[in-house]
Amino acid sequence: MPPRERRTLLLLLLLAAAGHGARLALLPPGAPPGAVLAGPGGGPPPRTEASARGSRIGPVDLDRAGAAEIAGLPGIGPGLARRIVADRESRGTFGDLAGLDRVRGVGPKLLAELAPHVTFSGPRAAPAPQVLAAPHLSAPAPAGAAALFAAADPAMLERLPGIGPARARAITAWQRERGPIRSAQDLARIPGIGARLAGQVWAAAESGLGGPPPR
Repeated sequence: MPPRERRTLLLLLLLAAAGHGARLALLPPGAPPGAVLAGPGGGPPPRTEASARGSRIGPVDLDRAGAAEIAGLPGIGPGLARRIVADRESRGTFGDLAGLDRVRGVGPKLLAELAPHVTFSGPRAAPAPQVLAAPHLSAPAPAGAAALFAAADPAMLERLPGIGPARARAITAWQRERGPIRSAQDLARIPGIGARLAGQVWAAAESGLGGPPPR
C-alpha cells in the first residue's frame, strides 16, 4: 500500500476510535458494551414528565408530603396540591382515600387514579363535633310581687297601699300593652305612679299584701 493511502487509512481509524471513545464516556456507569445514547448530538435523552414520574421512588405520603411533591402526582396540579395541603393543615391528616375525598376537586375518578401512587401514614381525622343547640328552657314562673302583678287582677291590685281602682286599671292596661311588670322600676314607669310609690307598693307586694280578696 502506498504511504499516502496508508496515512489516510490510519487517520480514518483514529477518528473512528475517538468518536467511539466519546460515546463511551457519555454512557452511564454499567451500560452494556455497544450501548448508544439516543439524545441529540450524542447527549442524554431529554427528561420528560413521564420519565420524571417514572423515576419517583415509592408512593407519595399525602399525610406528610408538601405541595410541590403532591403536584407531581397524576391528575393533580399545583392548585389542587395546595388545597390538599391546606385542608390537611386545618382539618388533620386524611388517613386513607376516603379521607382525601373531603378535599374540593377530588372525586371518585381521581381517587382511583391516585390509588397506586399514594399512601397515608396518619390517622383519619375525626369529623368536627356537631354543636347541638341547648333545649329551650321556659322562664321560671314569677314569684312574690312579680306573681301578683302577673295575675293582673284589679281586685287584688286595689288591696295594695296607694293603689286604688284607677291605678289598678292603669297597671292592668300597661301590662297588656307592654308586658308583665317584673320590678319596682317597671311599676314606676306607669303614669300616675312615681318611683317612691312604686317602691312602697313593691315592698308591700313582696311581703304578702295584696293577694286574693277575702270572700
